Amino acid sequence: MIKAIVFDFDGLTVDTEYALYESFCDILEMQPGKLPIKEYAVHIGTDSNSLYNFILNQANGSLTRDEIIEKSAVLHKAKLSKPFARDGIEDYLKGAKEQGLKIGLASSSYRTWVEHFLMELDILHYFDAIQTRDDVKKVKPDPELYENVIKLLGVYPKEAIAFEDSANGSKAALAAGLNCVVVPNKITEHLPFENYHLKLVSMADKSLQEVIASIEKSVNIL
Repeated sequence: MIKAIVFDFDGLTVDTEYALYESFCDILEMQPGKLPIKEYAVHIGTDSNSLYNFILNQANGSLTRDEIIEKSAVLHKAKLSKPFARDGIEDYLKGAKEQGLKIGLASSSYRTWVEHFLMELDILHYFDAIQTRDDVKKVKPDPELYENVIKLLGVYPKEAIAFEDSANGSKAALAAGLNCVVVPNKITEHLPFENYHLKLVSMADKSLQEVIASIEKSVNIL
């Protein structure tokens, strides 16, 4: 039976990803949509180096890598000055606590970034274990983040459900042996998700109890 749920952060818990996309559009002086989302989305959910390299290529020499990093960081922070959790996330957190499930978070971002928003939204207290890029040698799609969280939660991978919004994140969760529910956002909905156990448009579409029942039935872990 399912004993734990593990959330990604960027794009899944808070949609920080579209704000970052808009920030890059601003510094490249492009209208949203002109920066090719399908190509951009491939770099989501992993080390930021590949994303910065992509933007540097789009800049065609008009910006340096350092300028891209500095300017996008300022704009991104401003756009997220009043963060909102994605639809359904708080209901899932409350539902998990009511059902006695362990709750984890696995993010390729830095811990200070993640915990800042969790505190802003007053949901940090829900999490029993958090692993970020500060805690591992390799980030997603490498499974290390999920492997660490599972150990900290004290459950077997097959007893946990990972909620992910990106292809890199889902690859990491599946490689670690977790069941995976994908919930794409406005950026990652353009990605081809090859493997997952369940796909939702929004966490508001199904209750956590319904998701768990669906996963347990499909993988026969009752």
